[in-house]
Amino acid sequence: MIDAINASLFTPIGEDGLIGIYLILNGLKVTLIVTFFAMIIGSILGVATTLLKMSPKWYLSWPAHFYVSVIRGTPVVIQLVILYFIVLASFDVDKITAAIIAFGLNSGAYISEIIRAGIQAVDKGQTEAARSLGLSHWSTMKEIILPQAIKKILPSLGNEFIVLLKETAVIGFIGGVDLMRAGEIIRSRTFEDSVPLLTCALIYLLLTYIFTFMLSKFETRLKQSD
Repeated sequence: MIDAINASLFTPIGEDGLIGIYLILNGLKVTLIVTFFAMIIGSILGVATTLLKMSPKWYLSWPAHFYVSVIRGTPVVIQLVILYFIVLASFDVDKITAAIIAFGLNSGAYISEIIRAGIQAVDKGQTEAARSLGLSHWSTMKEIILPQAIKKILPSLGNEFIVLLKETAVIGFIGGVDLMRAGEIIRSRTFEDSVPLLTCALIYLLLTYIFTFMLSKFETRLKQSD
């Protein structure tokens, strides 16, 4: 087992002299970058889509409903491939940027549904009270409803972040070298299956544990401020 670890992670693999552990670390960097920026895009899109879906004007709500239906009804890997090889084919967009856009669009649809559920969980009486005081629909949503909804949906948003982290393992379908793709490259060059795949699995597990722990601490602090 020690020899397999050394051969997979700490000795040059292939003619380019690449060392496995460096490939793993670079893949991890790509995974974290894509996850972080996709979550930011997804959060912005999620809020905007939720507000559009709740609009009484059909020409605002219908496109938002259509976007959510399409994204939730198709696998993320298909969305990634279509975006990179068809939609962005004529543009000079690198693989990481394409992955960030694709996962951001995907995450936005799911975050929209999470936020919608959180808004609906807020007592309707608060909306009625705010409107009776003269606040507009958008002011009521921004100042009163959304802050309360965020607290309610924080665990679900944390779960969406973790799901997004794991979903990025399909970046290899467009040729991007993320954590999972790095493990596959090592496996194909060394013909050693266990070490690279188990290493990737352990890193994903560790990241998930760290993010879950941080989220639980943040939730505890929010509860103390209530």
